[in-house]
Amino acid sequence: MTAYSEDDLPAFTPMPWCLKEIRAAIPAHLFIRDTTRGLLYVTRDLLMAAIACSLASHIDPYFEGTVARQLLTPFGAEIGRWTAWLVYWWIQGLVLTGIWVIGHECGHSAFSEHKIINDAIGFVTHTALWTPYFSWKISHHRHHSNHASMERDEVYVPKTRSDLGIPLDDNGPVDYEEYFGDTPIYTLYMLIRQQVLAFPAYLLRVFNVSGQKTYPKGTNHFDPNSVLFTKEQRNAVILSNLGIAAMVWVVTCASSTFGSANVVKFYGIPWLLVSHWFIMITYLHHTAPELPHYRNKEWNFQRGAAATVDRNFLGWQGRFFLHDVAHFHVIHHFFPKMPFYNGPEATAYLKAFIGEHYRYSDKPVFQALWESYNRCQFVEDTGDVLFYRDKAGRAVMKPAGKPGITAQ
Repeated sequence: MTAYSEDDLPAFTPMPWCLKEIRAAIPAHLFIRDTTRGLLYVTRDLLMAAIACSLASHIDPYFEGTVARQLLTPFGAEIGRWTAWLVYWWIQGLVLTGIWVIGHECGHSAFSEHKIINDAIGFVTHTALWTPYFSWKISHHRHHSNHASMERDEVYVPKTRSDLGIPLDDNGPVDYEEYFGDTPIYTLYMLIRQQVLAFPAYLLRVFNVSGQKTYPKGTNHFDPNSVLFTKEQRNAVILSNLGIAAMVWVVTCASSTFGSANVVKFYGIPWLLVSHWFIMITYLHHTAPELPHYRNKEWNFQRGAAATVDRNFLGWQGRFFLHDVAHFHVIHHFFPKMPFYNGPEATAYLKAFIGEHYRYSDKPVFQALWESYNRCQFVEDTGDVLFYRDKAGRAVMKPAGKPGITAQ
C-alpha cells in the first residue's frame, strides 16, 4: 500500500485581498436590485406552482377513468398513475424550492431596495414553506458574517478530532476503522436521515445539529429569548412563530376539507423535497475536502466567503427552477445583497480577480453528496487553517508551511 504523506499535498495560502479590492473588480451596475424584475420571477414561480397543482388534480380521475382503463391494463393504469405523481412531485418540489430561494433573497435584502417589500414577500414565501422567516433570517445573517470560522459560524461547523475521540498518531498509527467502521448501508441511512430531517432539526436545534457547541441546551429558532437573538429581535421572532402557527391552522383546515391524503400528495411530499433540495444545496456549498476552515488568527470575511464552491446543480433545471442558487453561490457569499440574476456575470469578474481561490465543481451532485459525506469527517484541534480529513485520517490539501504527516 502506498504511504500517505502530507508533504505531497498541494499547499494552500489564504487569499490576501481585502473586500474593498474584490468589490472594485465587479461593475457597480451588478449590485443594483430591480424590484420589478424580482416580482416577475415571483409571479412566474407562483404560476408554475398553480399550473402543476391544477394538472396534478387530473391524475387520479384520468387513471381511474374509463378511457385509461380501456387503453391500459389495471396494473398499467396504476404504474401510469404513480409515474405521473412522481413527475408532479419532482417538478413541484423544484418549483417550490425556487419560491423558497426567493424568500432567501428577501432575507438578504437582495430582492428589492425597499425593506417592506423584502420582508413582506420573504415572510409569506418562507412561512408557506414552514420556515420562520425573521428567525432564520437573523441566524442566517450570522452565518454569512462568520462563514468558515470555527469559533463563530452558525452552521456546518466541522467536528474536530477530539469531538470524535480520535487520538493523535504520536504513539503509532491510529486505527481509524475503530471510529468509522460503519457500513455503506449505514452511511446511506445516515445520509438519507440528514436530507430529510436536517433542516427541521437545525431550526429546533435538536442535538445542536451542525452548530456551535457553546450554545446552551434548548437553543432553537422559536424561542424569543434564545441566545440566537437580541432583545430588539424578540418581536420579529414572535411574528415568525405566529406565521408558522397560521400554517398549522391552514394545513389543518385543508386536511379537513380535502382529506389528509390529498394534502400530503399535493403539498406534503413537494415540501419534503424542498427541505431535501435546500439541505443538499447548502451542504454541498459548504462541505468539500478542498474547502478551508479558519480559526480566529487567520479568519476574515472575504476568506470565509471564498470557502464555498459553485456547483452544476441539476443542469438547466437547477438554473431555471432554483434561480442559480447553487451555480453561483460563491459570489453570493461575498455580496449577499447582489440579486441572483446578476450572479453569472458577476462570478466571471470574481473568478478573474481571485483566480485559484474560486472553486467550481461540475461533478454530478448526488455523487458529490456521497463523496463529501464520506470524505469530510473531522478537522484537527490545532492550527489556524484547517482542511477536512476522511475516514482514514487523510486530507487533500495542507496549509502552506505546515509540517507533513506520513502514514501507511
